[in-house]
Amino acid sequence: MWEGYLEVARRYPKLSLAQERRMIATAQAGRKTARDELVLRHIGFLMWCLRTKVFRWHLERHGDDLLSAAILTLYQKIRTYDLNYRDRGGVLRPVRFISYVWKRIDGLALDHLKRESRSGVSFDEARHIPSRSNLPVKIRQKTLPARFLCRDGHMARAGGN
Repeated sequence: MWEGYLEVARRYPKLSLAQERRMIATAQAGRKTARDELVLRHIGFLMWCLRTKVFRWHLERHGDDLLSAAILTLYQKIRTYDLNYRDRGGVLRPVRFISYVWKRIDGLALDHLKRESRSGVSFDEARHIPSRSNLPVKIRQKTLPARFLCRDGHMARAGGN
């Protein structure tokens, strides 16, 4: 997974804060090449962030979708990054771009996990283990999300099975 992106991450190393800020200013002025290069220089950060936030089995299943969404998020955040950010005292405080996007990337991964859990896909189904198909018809007909059912089809009790 992500083999091509690993090569991109190796080819485009991190920038210093001053270089990063110049590139963001150029990208915000409308230069597409600066915007694209800035995204390429943060691919390694995106992969690291997703690998540390998302379970491996979920990443294997949805990693490409998550990385694509994270790349699109970077493009959006380049436009909204404030080069003139000042603290409460009015002092100019340059912030690294990864510090600016970090929480949004984490939030993106968590939003994706929440959507998956709301879709009724159980942990076992996500790992490609059939679980609901073996349940009695009476239980399968209920509209309970799979996360409330144990492997044997019984309701999960609070604090465990």
